[in-house]
Amino acid sequence: MAASQTNPGKAMPRHFSMIRGFHLADFFTLGNAACGVGGVLLALAFMRSESLAHFYWAAALAPAAFVFDAVDGRVARWRQTHSALGRELDSLADVISFGVMPAALGFAAGLDGGWDCIILAYFVCCGVSRLARYNVTAEALSEGSDKVKFFEGTPIPTSVVLVGVLALAAWQQRMGDNLWGGAWQLGPWLLHPLVLMFALSGTLMISKTLRIPKF
Repeated sequence: MAASQTNPGKAMPRHFSMIRGFHLADFFTLGNAACGVGGVLLALAFMRSESLAHFYWAAALAPAAFVFDAVDGRVARWRQTHSALGRELDSLADVISFGVMPAALGFAAGLDGGWDCIILAYFVCCGVSRLARYNVTAEALSEGSDKVKFFEGTPIPTSVVLVGVLALAAWQQRMGDNLWGGAWQLGPWLLHPLVLMFALSGTLMISKTLRIPKF
């Protein structure tokens, strides 16, 4: 009997250590991630139901994720609770909301050719690389007194613009076979020229020559 007894007072911190380590800003970051996951699921629902309502709601979650992403930084500065955990959470949430979700919406809208899929994967990989590079830069600068004064490459939340373009295409009934620019047969696979906006966005994200002031 004695061997089976446990001390609840010692067990509790182990079970809840992760939650206890969260700050208020981190819950806004998780709101960002939830919007991204919701957008992906709604894109899948649209492909099954072909109901534009699903697509519109998925597109609407992109600016909602952007708001959560902006608020979490403001809350962290207000409460002075910057942490390595918060930075990693922010990056992971951004990958979902501004990387995977726009790519999923693009595929659902009709960018589903072989070349399209390669470009969509390139776009997501650029977003991951962009965030990893920023985290390394921010960590290096945090050891001194300097502050990050500019972004190298466009921030990944700028992909909200891509979602806006897709939402406009949906509103104008220009999806699937009616996508702007049509489709090109290049070798064994199709390429929809509209997917090139994802290629451009990804390339701008990983650019080291493009510097954007950070306000």
